[in-house]
Amino acid sequence: MPNNRFNPLPPREIVSELLKKGYSVSRNIVRYLLKKHEYVKRKAQKNITMGGHPDRNAQFENITQLKQDYLDAGNPVISMDTKKKELLGTFYRNGSLYTQAAIQTNDHDFPSSATGSVIPHGFYDLKRNTGYITLGTSHDTSKFACDSLFQWWVNEGIIHYPKAKSLLILCDGGGSNSSRHYIFKEDLQKTANALGLEIRIAHYPPYTSKYNPIEHRFFPHVTRACEGVVFDSVETVKTLISRTSTSKGLTTIVHILDKIYETGRKYAADFKEIMPIVFDTHLPKWNYHAIPQE
Repeated sequence: MPNNRFNPLPPREIVSELLKKGYSVSRNIVRYLLKKHEYVKRKAQKNITMGGHPDRNAQFENITQLKQDYLDAGNPVISMDTKKKELLGTFYRNGSLYTQAAIQTNDHDFPSSATGSVIPHGFYDLKRNTGYITLGTSHDTSKFACDSLFQWWVNEGIIHYPKAKSLLILCDGGGSNSSRHYIFKEDLQKTANALGLEIRIAHYPPYTSKYNPIEHRFFPHVTRACEGVVFDSVETVKTLISRTSTSKGLTTIVHILDKIYETGRKYAADFKEIMPIVFDTHLPKWNYHAIPQE
């Protein structure tokens, strides 16, 4: 069982409380006693799973096998997700910088005061340890996700995988690439047709998005590269994210996609009946592929 004992008072307040009771001790003694009794300063950790699914382990095993099969065949495996939408303007952002003057920002983050917004849609190439970010300026829709995929392939994918027969994409089950929405499948099929490339999708089960490789191999480094800097324009965001790198060789390319995306779109009336999407026999709700049509 976890140790849930905690002490909400800092050493100086403990000293003050003890003085009220007639005990005189120093802060150093208080710190020593806290450590002796295993009171260590900790942050809360998001490790308690809020839900589960009976097919959770089966899908993880499936993804592991798919990744290995694709890598062995020389086909690309990428992880896909969208980072939080950011407002553009003089808004406060976490982090600190070396500056010669104070950084002044608005005392409230009202969206009405923003000059725009930016939506970073990311891809992480598992084999090459490279990241690619598409900066949208409209809405995070399935069309935006698929247009971002198109941009990644023509700018990066086809260059490094010219002989690829198929592309494996690992992604969450919600958002603009929801496993439940047919509009994403329709847009995905159109993208496969345009690229002339088979696209295989493997969704992570509910409540397991943190295992998506992009979430721990790429996005934390993007966040670190942008800490403390005011996002005053989409060009500033592009410059900052482009600096994302690590000592282990991670590099990042950024592309701006300044296009208006319609929300609330519906898939074609007959799409479900004539849908060319091919679902796997094993866990079809999370595994399927789009084969390019002539």
